Amino acid sequence: MNSPISAPARDASGVLPGSSAYRRIGVALFLAGFSTFSLLYCVQPLMPVFASEFHVGAAQSSLALSLSTGFLAVAILCAGALSERLGRRGLIFASMILAALFNVLAALEPGWHGVLVARALEGLALGGVPAVAMAYLAEEIEAGGLGLAMGLYVGGTAFGGMIGRVGMSYMSDHVSWRAAMLTIGVIDVIAAVVFLLLLPPSRRFVRRADLSPAHHVALWRKHLSSSTLAAVFATGCLAMGVFVTIYNYAGFRLLAPPFALDATQTGLIFCAYLFGIVAASVSGALADRWGRALVLGSGVAIAAIGVALTLFHTLAPVVLGIVVLTVGFFTTHSVASGWVGQLADGAKGHATSLYLLAYYLGSSVLGSWGGWFWQNGQWTAVAGFSFALLAGCGALAIVIARAQAGRAKASAS
Repeated sequence: MNSPISAPARDASGVLPGSSAYRRIGVALFLAGFSTFSLLYCVQPLMPVFASEFHVGAAQSSLALSLSTGFLAVAILCAGALSERLGRRGLIFASMILAALFNVLAALEPGWHGVLVARALEGLALGGVPAVAMAYLAEEIEAGGLGLAMGLYVGGTAFGGMIGRVGMSYMSDHVSWRAAMLTIGVIDVIAAVVFLLLLPPSRRFVRRADLSPAHHVALWRKHLSSSTLAAVFATGCLAMGVFVTIYNYAGFRLLAPPFALDATQTGLIFCAYLFGIVAASVSGALADRWGRALVLGSGVAIAAIGVALTLFHTLAPVVLGIVVLTVGFFTTHSVASGWVGQLADGAKGHATSLYLLAYYLGSSVLGSWGGWFWQNGQWTAVAGFSFALLAGCGALAIVIARAQAGRAKASAS
């Protein structure tokens, strides 16, 4: 069922930390993460603008993001499977270019439904980046350096998310949201070209001949049959649901009394992503040293503290809460995403596609559900919804830790 049609590449050894290839891979994948999140989340601070300009509600305005992440979640399954046949590097590049162009199209669409269609196509195009990038890293990097490399990739997503949000907030306040989206699109076209120039061709990738649906279903079922992997997938879904919910509706809260911030001031809150960049890189290295279960559980606990701080009615603790939540989320996501490649027994592209399917479904579905809580119970309800999701993350972290401890004990005996 897994018949290879080409031998492993010339050099079967993994890329070592400190080497020139390792640095090039780190920068290239940082750009891939930057492109993905800057394109996906550039509309997040624009939701109040969309609600006003197109006369839609808060939950409806979130469709500009939820449709992108929803189509991305579906596309990830196809892209992960396709990359097993076509290879990683070219597919990531094509996805980055197409998604940037669809973002330009969304900026030029005059009507709300046209914007939504362009954003859905953008999410569909981006499906070739996340799962394939994670699979590339899991294949090419030596196990001892994978945590740091994955942390750099996740750090790129944090930086892209911050630049997309802050830049959009500033430009929408001083120029227009359409000019801002055009600018993001052009920047990410350039990022795609630099990515292609930097990323070394795969050395450990093995093409597979069987592309039948039954083949892929069998591989996905195999990964889902692992209780530990399934728990990691679910953790990514719930953690992302919390993160997107808080960021989606924080703008609505901060624009209203008692805060009454303007769009630029609200956008500056997204500078909290700087802490996410650091947290992603540090947590990946800590997971390599101290164990993933401990760092994963710590990330969930930190995120819960952050949500609690947002319940205050003065600006300082709310901003601090968003910072703490960001650190907790990127700690959790960096560790979980890096764990998938190590836990997967072959077909790493399929395993990472399942993780990211769950991850982006959390963004799309749970992020939209958060709008219902905002419209019907304001911020207290949003925080309560987030606490419930984090409680699920905590329970899953315990399940994962026990499974890994049992596995380690069995190996030692």
